[in-house]
Amino acid sequence: MPEKAKKTIAVDSPEGFFDRELSWLAFARRVLAQIDDADLPLLERAKFAGIMGMLHDEFFMKRIGGLKRRIKKGSSKLSLDGRTASEQLEACRIEIRDQVEILTATLEENLLPAFAAEGLPIRRHADLEPAQQKALREYFRNSVQPILTPLAVDAEHPFPFISNDSLNLAVQRTDRTGQERFVRIKLPDNRPRWVPLEDGAGFVPLEQVIAANLDLMFASGAPTEVHLFRVTRGAEGDPLTSADFSEDDLQIPGSIVRQVSAELKARRFAGVVRLQVSAEMPKKMVKWVSKQLGIEPEDLYRTETLLGLKDLLELGSIDRPDLKLEPHTPVIHPRLRHLPPGDPAAIFDEITRGDILVHHPYDSFDTSVLRFIESAAVDPSVLAIKLTIYRTNKDSPIVQALARAARLGKQVAVLVEITARFDEAPNIAWGTFLENEGVHVAYGVEKLKTHVKLALVVREEEGQVRRYAHVGTGNYHTGTARIYEDLGILTCHREICEDVAGVFNQLTGATYPAAYEELLVAPVTMRQRFLELIQREAEHARNGRVSGIRAKMNQLQDPPVISELYKASQAGVPISLNVRGLCCLRPGVPGLSENIRVFGVIGRFLEHSRIYRFANGGEAEHFIGSADWMHRNLTNRVETIMQVLDPRIQAHLDGILGVYEKDNYSAWDAQPDGTYERRSPIEGEDRLAAQETFIRMAGEHRRPGDLAEALESEPTEVPVPVDDL
Repeated sequence: MPEKAKKTIAVDSPEGFFDRELSWLAFARRVLAQIDDADLPLLERAKFAGIMGMLHDEFFMKRIGGLKRRIKKGSSKLSLDGRTASEQLEACRIEIRDQVEILTATLEENLLPAFAAEGLPIRRHADLEPAQQKALREYFRNSVQPILTPLAVDAEHPFPFISNDSLNLAVQRTDRTGQERFVRIKLPDNRPRWVPLEDGAGFVPLEQVIAANLDLMFASGAPTEVHLFRVTRGAEGDPLTSADFSEDDLQIPGSIVRQVSAELKARRFAGVVRLQVSAEMPKKMVKWVSKQLGIEPEDLYRTETLLGLKDLLELGSIDRPDLKLEPHTPVIHPRLRHLPPGDPAAIFDEITRGDILVHHPYDSFDTSVLRFIESAAVDPSVLAIKLTIYRTNKDSPIVQALARAARLGKQVAVLVEITARFDEAPNIAWGTFLENEGVHVAYGVEKLKTHVKLALVVREEEGQVRRYAHVGTGNYHTGTARIYEDLGILTCHREICEDVAGVFNQLTGATYPAAYEELLVAPVTMRQRFLELIQREAEHARNGRVSGIRAKMNQLQDPPVISELYKASQAGVPISLNVRGLCCLRPGVPGLSENIRVFGVIGRFLEHSRIYRFANGGEAEHFIGSADWMHRNLTNRVETIMQVLDPRIQAHLDGILGVYEKDNYSAWDAQPDGTYERRSPIEGEDRLAAQETFIRMAGEHRRPGDLAEALESEPTEVPVPVDDL
């Protein structure tokens, strides 16, 4: 009997793509696995449990909320894999409920017992000794009760507004007339969620402390029922850009700021997309609360464990070094170690000796990028500073340095992207502060979101003007620079700096250069240039020349890029893609992508850098920058990717890519069906975790390019495909 012919999947067929939402949830599953990793110290596992809570919260706010809006509008647009919005929503609900079930079991059967075994139990108030309950009663009376505001629901009091992300007690009590009343009490955000017992015998959740002492608040005595619930609201609408405003609006100074401020107010009252309730809440109360919130049964989640899991991140402050990973202290980059303190010109002198690649958090951000900006602020030779702010931290030293520069009479221009999701309010505040300090502030570009990570310094040197630039993959945020993995290059290369200056002219003055020489800029040139680079590799492979694509990014979703990668794979190009989060490309599918492998790394730091390498017939070209291969990055945002010209830095990037590819412990390989399998060392093989390797190398003052075994010119092996799809 003749063998059945294998089905060939077209490069643009829905069968060739994963659903974006489900792929993102697959990333959440990889984070979920960290909670149960016995090799991780206990407080690190608790941190990942907190991160899981944050991931699910964000997914409901952004993605579930978005799907619900599409359904409500009657959108007929299909996902990349051919699903309707309703089908996507149902698939997401099934996956989330499965993850919640796993998360609950892991917490109740593993993590919480481990806390108890280490003398740090999270205890039930009902199980405490009378003396402990008495001490907590005094704590409640003195430190909690004065803050609380009970809100009743009756003929004179409507059901109160339940704010997003808040923990609430649903209280059923009997008043003096014998009538049953519902009262809502919101847990205060300015009290610790985990109340420590005075004798060091563990912690009690704040909601239990409040519930056990409510008789102090009600003259009629203790309530008959007290249960915890939590609401998640959608981040209403897609992130605003100036495309959301009319032509007339755009002519009014400050109109975007006012529109974004209005959106922030509206978001507070956005629709509820999830109701979480404690498992013990009676059906009658659940039904009544659901009705008041307009919740569908599918959006109700009964929880057998703690609510508000993101609060587990607070446990990281516990002083138990034995239950944490050894602290990592970023080191000063070897090129910057000798710089004399207090000399603002020193860092510029060093940059003139050659480009400097900084790899955070292994290389110190404070002694490299921050010093670059702070030096520019006080250096008498500096004439101007330009910088983009997408996200930054409270009390940002970079923002303070920019204000100081303006006060010293330097020309300072800052592009503040105020439509950065969930950072709109602080960005508006920073923009206002800088404007008041005399800084030229621009708020985005018409119809586009600004995501570039650029800084430009203009100095006068011996009667000539010279530019210096920082091109990065991460935000100018001193806090996340310690926990996000990112790259940046400090350079005074003339053509690169001219391109950076052109980008700033585009951002602040709507002035477009004739052409960009060394930067790929979205949405002007970036997608087309990447497509050409992929196509060139396919041509090299067809002609027997050295070919290969190695890339590292956060997410991969752009259909034209994915289709070209499939064509390159079919031409014989070996492709290795290190994708941290969602990936809509199906790797290892016979006839479609059998030469493509996809993997991602999960570790103590959030992988955030973007690197793109094309073999180019043996004369490899390297790129770093702000953009992922996502439709939004290539179409709806201003992004920059810099071609790396320095051979030493090219070698370092090869080393970085090589270390990730050789990771046999923290890397997860994508399978053709969308699942991921974690790597583990084979018998006799030493463990190699990429982030551990980079920490060790930084401590030994070695650079990734020094690892000879990581400098293979191209990936030569890809996983053998499993079953045909």
